[in-house]
Amino acid sequence: MNISYNWLKDYLQFDLSPQETAAALTSIGLETGSVEEIQTVKGGLEGLVIGEVLTCTHHPNSDHLHLTTVNIGNGEEPLKIVCGAPNVAAGQKVVVATVGTKIYFGDEPVTIKRSKIRGEESFGMICAEDEIGIGTSHEGIIVLPDDAEVGMLAKDYYNVKSDFVLEVDITPNRIDAASHYGVARDLAAYLKQSGKPFSLTKPSVDGFKTDKSEGGIDVVVENSAACPRYSGLTVRGVTVKESPDWLKNKLLVIGLRPINNIVDITNFILHETGHPMHAFDVNYIEGNTVVVRTLPGKSKFLTLDEQERELNENDLMICNTKEGMCIAGVFGGLKSGVTESTTDVFLESAYFNPTWVRKTARRHGLNTDSSFRFERGADPGNTVYVLKRAAMLIKEIAGGEIEGEIRDIYPVKINNAQVVLPFRKVNSLIGKEIPKETIKNILQSLDIETENESEEALTLSIPTYRVDVTRDVDVIEEILRIYGYNNVDFSDSLRANLSYQTPTDRKHKLQTLISEQLTASGFSEIMNNSLTRKSYYEDNTTFPGENGVKLLNPLSNDLGVMRQTLLYGGLESIAYNRNRKHYDLHFYEFGNCYFFDTDRKQEGNILSGYSEETHLGLWICGDSNPKNWAAPQTETSVFQLKAHIENILNRLGFTQNQVTFESTQSGIYASGMNIRTFNRQIGSFGIISGNILKKFDIDTDVFFAEMSWDALLKETSASEVHFSEISRFPSVSRDLALLVDKSVTFAAIEQTAKKAERKLLQELSLFDVYEGKNLPEGKKSYAVNFVLQDKEKTLNDKQIDAVMQKIQQNLEKELGALLR
Repeated sequence: MNISYNWLKDYLQFDLSPQETAAALTSIGLETGSVEEIQTVKGGLEGLVIGEVLTCTHHPNSDHLHLTTVNIGNGEEPLKIVCGAPNVAAGQKVVVATVGTKIYFGDEPVTIKRSKIRGEESFGMICAEDEIGIGTSHEGIIVLPDDAEVGMLAKDYYNVKSDFVLEVDITPNRIDAASHYGVARDLAAYLKQSGKPFSLTKPSVDGFKTDKSEGGIDVVVENSAACPRYSGLTVRGVTVKESPDWLKNKLLVIGLRPINNIVDITNFILHETGHPMHAFDVNYIEGNTVVVRTLPGKSKFLTLDEQERELNENDLMICNTKEGMCIAGVFGGLKSGVTESTTDVFLESAYFNPTWVRKTARRHGLNTDSSFRFERGADPGNTVYVLKRAAMLIKEIAGGEIEGEIRDIYPVKINNAQVVLPFRKVNSLIGKEIPKETIKNILQSLDIETENESEEALTLSIPTYRVDVTRDVDVIEEILRIYGYNNVDFSDSLRANLSYQTPTDRKHKLQTLISEQLTASGFSEIMNNSLTRKSYYEDNTTFPGENGVKLLNPLSNDLGVMRQTLLYGGLESIAYNRNRKHYDLHFYEFGNCYFFDTDRKQEGNILSGYSEETHLGLWICGDSNPKNWAAPQTETSVFQLKAHIENILNRLGFTQNQVTFESTQSGIYASGMNIRTFNRQIGSFGIISGNILKKFDIDTDVFFAEMSWDALLKETSASEVHFSEISRFPSVSRDLALLVDKSVTFAAIEQTAKKAERKLLQELSLFDVYEGKNLPEGKKSYAVNFVLQDKEKTLNDKQIDAVMQKIQQNLEKELGALLR
């Protein structure tokens, strides 16, 4: 939010510089990101002067150009200027850009140079409105009144002033500070606590009065739950025209484009008080009555941006007796706005239910200055003041008469919140004993009234504009931010409680351990959004769309569901990097995945069907070893990914005998395997299907693994680490060349061998696979190495042969394996 330093001083007189103001606001929770010096007109009209056209003749070599001589009042010869404007004539007072002047077309500066145009020299330019940034017209040059002084600087004529714009970042709970007066009010509390001079003045509306007691537009509120308070006022006989310079400059400096005096006043009020308003053309209010209600679902409504929108039955509308005129608190209708032909206006100042406004804004994908404030909570007690302030400005700037009394529909008053503040709790949470008088002074400076006081506590009345202050801890936060976080000293003593390690602590500890291991292995950690595209789960057999957690009010169509897998976020990261010529990638991510299961849903428990799991994802692609002088280029493979998985499991305490890998037919893999521990599946890995890679425009193999981190931690929660002496007895290695069917996997051989001998078989590995010549049809050869060891004695040949024979017999019986 942009805050003008000069505008701020209209309400608060103080001595801080713009930079000191930014620091003060940051210290009280209104973080100020930047301070920028700015002019109401870009470039400040530097180099532009007021001139008088002395002569104007047709250009001899052009049908539309003119040759002019212009006096700019510098005592020198008049300037020769070639001008193409159709309205240029002798005797006019004009704005002239001399040679060397910079003018701005948007953000691009253009320097005026001496030039030849169709053979005639030109020493400057006579300017149009849009060329110098004081308007949007390009129909001709600016023609000033006859009393304009020749030689006067244009910046003095247009009263262009320098200002400083403070970029204040408003947190969602501090909507009370989303205006110039709101910031001034907060800064005044800081200045009072700091003992610095200041004077805070709220614009007075004491001079408000109606010109005609009878008449005016009537108001009917049919839905008081969505609109607890609605105030309106009619002003007739206004003249809609360009705003005065002071008003245009106020808006321009904070980045708003002036439109006309009525609309500019409502925008000015919004940024002055933080309360949104809307001005209706009375000619469009059929039946002379404003009706606040909802319309039937699927009704069509044309908004100011000329888009036809389909309304929901829960969209609150501002209507006349026949049709809708405005989406309440969000966006105006195309026909209801004020134009140059408007003579009578109806001013709306209301308080809309924040939930209704937020849901409507999300449904239609609209985010306006008005909805931003209403959905966070406007001040219900401010509607009439704002209405009077706007009406007085309209009478001052646009003329007209106020007809009828203010219509104020407020059936159930919203009272100030009541909070009991114990002094003991203040000192306990802040960690410092703050004097009671200081606490009361801070609260008074924040408009928080003390209704009752005792030795132990204060009973407080919270103003309605502080919608975020509802509990004693909220009040304590207010006290601390004004008192100053830096004023709370650290003591020399340390107070601590004995604690124990929770499952969450263990989870984070092991996550850090594995993160460090993967990072040391060349992986980079990524973090992707938990919100993802619905399209990823359409026609997906592995992760069906019906199992997804859908958002009721998604931020966009691309972010409509919660992710069921880490896969797609990682592929987005790979595609992003490969498009920027980073091809060799090793990624890992710890992230939560979300699921919905209809079978688990229980009546009366809305969350019963939903679950959340932490997963660990690994992605590798490209080269594991790029081409260099010391080693040949090596591409990544699924076996390298498997090695990383085994290292992770080993680090978590799983032994080789506790982990098995089984083939899977999952739709996300061209070829993949499930990972199982203790007969429980904890993940899978493999080569990503080409159909999926094609959707991400990835033209290389990607190897992916995903494991349930929660399941892994559960499996290892009861395990204990035991240390043992390294065996003094040697191990024995034996090889078998096995002839098996092509359908038999090494995982099956591994599992069968481990079941045959659990004590002495320490390791087994596959070191050769052969298919082809000299083998029967449908067969292949596996060369498998077995490592045997007894940790208590040396194995003899008889024992070794017995073990190997047992393994061989099991392989023959269960898998049909034969020795070659």
